[in-house]
Amino acid sequence: MAITRLPSAGFSITIRIAVTADASSIGRLTTSVGEAGAIVTALDVVDSDPTHVIVDLTCDTADAGHADQVVDALTALDGVDVRKVSDRTFLLHLGGKIEVTSKVALRNRDELSRAYTPGVARVCMAIAENPADARRLTIKRNTVAVVSDGSAVLGLGNLGPAASLPVMEGKAALFKRFGGVDAWPVVLDTQDTDEIVQIVKAIAPAYGGINLEDIAAPRCFEIEARLREALDIPVFHDDQHGTAICVLAALTNALRVVGKRLEDVRVVVSGAGAAGTAIMKLLLRQGVGDIIAYDREGALHRGLTGLNSAWQWLAENTNKENYSGDLPGAIRGADVFIGVSAPNLLTGDDIAQMAKDSIVFALANPDPEVDPREARKHAAVVATGRSDQPNQINNVLAFPGVFRGMLDAHAEEFTEEMAIAAARAIADVVGEEKINPTVIVPSVFDSRVAPAVAAAVRAAAHNPSPLPAADPGPADLPEIAANASATP
Repeated sequence: MAITRLPSAGFSITIRIAVTADASSIGRLTTSVGEAGAIVTALDVVDSDPTHVIVDLTCDTADAGHADQVVDALTALDGVDVRKVSDRTFLLHLGGKIEVTSKVALRNRDELSRAYTPGVARVCMAIAENPADARRLTIKRNTVAVVSDGSAVLGLGNLGPAASLPVMEGKAALFKRFGGVDAWPVVLDTQDTDEIVQIVKAIAPAYGGINLEDIAAPRCFEIEARLREALDIPVFHDDQHGTAICVLAALTNALRVVGKRLEDVRVVVSGAGAAGTAIMKLLLRQGVGDIIAYDREGALHRGLTGLNSAWQWLAENTNKENYSGDLPGAIRGADVFIGVSAPNLLTGDDIAQMAKDSIVFALANPDPEVDPREARKHAAVVATGRSDQPNQINNVLAFPGVFRGMLDAHAEEFTEEMAIAAARAIADVVGEEKINPTVIVPSVFDSRVAPAVAAAVRAAAHNPSPLPAADPGPADLPEIAANASATP
């Protein structure tokens, strides 16, 4: 099933056009762009003469092919000369997105002598005598490694380390912008689990935390588990835990909107890979009524053979009625759908079969599991991962504040108490008096979010409290197995 993709700032283009200087020329340009399905976001006059006007027309398109269609439509107009087309996303990436700047002045010999030799030797000796001083006297106190092998870059697949670098740069920029955390991309030219673990262990002394990113399942689970065991700094796989925190926060407020309780709802999760498994584990910890996990093998249920250990555990501990059919059948009568899988799996008619006041989180990017416009005709609350739609569930709500809190607390590990505290903090930033079907999470630009999350994580680090018992209880929930599967 195909749907019309929505225009996005991620495919924004600026077109330099020379057009005849008559009263209708500018209107013809904007009308043509609109008829081609794009959205005009700016139109600037660059130059003019008695017969022509040169303008820069900026518009959002749906993808590269759509951008070409818009340009072709403009080129076909009489009296229009398309002179140059610039992809604004590529322009933004020229030369990279981050840089290193010095925190100290180096203006004379005196300053150089203290920042470097001979003065720096004294600091080195102090750390050698007391290694814990590295957190106080070096960048370690505020620096995170963003580690990837490029094996699962966004939804694009195994692109390798060089192609993953723009994403890791962006992640580092978000760390700084929203959490005040200095982060640096570490892209590795290996996809061997043992090598990745050894490399990260070797570089860990320079960092106060490790953020694993875009590493394919099942290796990501084993890598995280082994690094957590080996290191005395937090190891956080954002594809898992950041997503789970944000989904729990959004679901908390969505349930408030529709007046349902977590323990009473049935949830269907499409995608039992890194993100989906972490979401389901966190919801189970919180006592969700029931979950059906759906992936390439279908609905995970008891009696399904040939499953890896993580899927086998899900089959045995979710899906109380042992449903074994397709995805549309799974969501029939369900209260909540959470998609972390693939585009266009469901239709609006499928959503219409869900329970009254249903909740739909269709988070596949850039195209969600169901067209949000169709889903809103039937569901009470709809969220996506897109910035151009209401209720964007974006990991930037979580990871900057989570790491800010862990670094401030000198935490040695990331815990489930921190995850739950972070989710509650994100949900509470909105405020119960302000939530509604189109506002269940705060804006990523809400300046209150990261400090609130950081404070909650610091409190959880300093005063960990037992999690409320659920069925199954925390003791019965295994670590994610090393041979778990990726999302479809």
